[in-house]
Amino acid sequence: MLKQHRGPLGYTVTEAKVTRTRAASTLLKRAFFEDAPEKVAPRLLGRLLVARTSAGLMTGRIVEVEAYLGPHRKPADPAAHSHRGPTPRNQVIFGPAGHAYVYSIYGRYFCMNISCEKEGRAGCVLLRALEPVAGLEQMARRRGLRPDSSPRELTGGPSRLCQAMGLNRDAHNGLDLLDPKSPLQVRDDGVRVTRVLVTRRIGIRHAAELPLRFALAGNGCVSGPRKMEGTHIFLRKGAVGRLLR
Repeated sequence: MLKQHRGPLGYTVTEAKVTRTRAASTLLKRAFFEDAPEKVAPRLLGRLLVARTSAGLMTGRIVEVEAYLGPHRKPADPAAHSHRGPTPRNQVIFGPAGHAYVYSIYGRYFCMNISCEKEGRAGCVLLRALEPVAGLEQMARRRGLRPDSSPRELTGGPSRLCQAMGLNRDAHNGLDLLDPKSPLQVRDDGVRVTRVLVTRRIGIRHAAELPLRFALAGNGCVSGPRKMEGTHIFLRKGAVGRLLR
């Protein structure tokens, strides 16, 4: 009988299944990201962010994201970096989909987004939390924490996950996350998420009320308040669009 343990996303899975899905991970396709951010964001949950470094491989499963809409949307999203049009800082999110948009906050920390939409039509998804999968000791060192620190302390927040994965603007902004040679990639190992929690965005002042934050309810790595209030939806066609009406 196969040994069972707590596997991806906290579900109980067999050892054989975890090995099989991880070994079969593949890069996502460009078309996956060439869509509206509010559609891409919930579909990203459960996928893997993989960073190849000189110290080894670090992998985290995406468990919380936020969508930011481009200026072609009406009304415009005032919280999006793109809402005033292209600038030297935000040009990545006006380019091809599937690229890393990394920016600094407070002059010290970083946040990472993934560009969406067809080229010229800005939009992006902010990565808010990961569930560590591989390279936990390295993540803890980067965060200045003990090796036995909780996963939430490692990657439960947009700046925490960047620090844990060693992401910064100089080295990672503009990287193609779908390039087999890229040191930073988004991959699919077969884990499927069908039901997600939708809430208002947090940590911003403008348009925070929009239901554009998506998370796996009950996952221990999700950032923000432990008690999350929102709407559970199944990832069916049109489900997110109905929330924005």
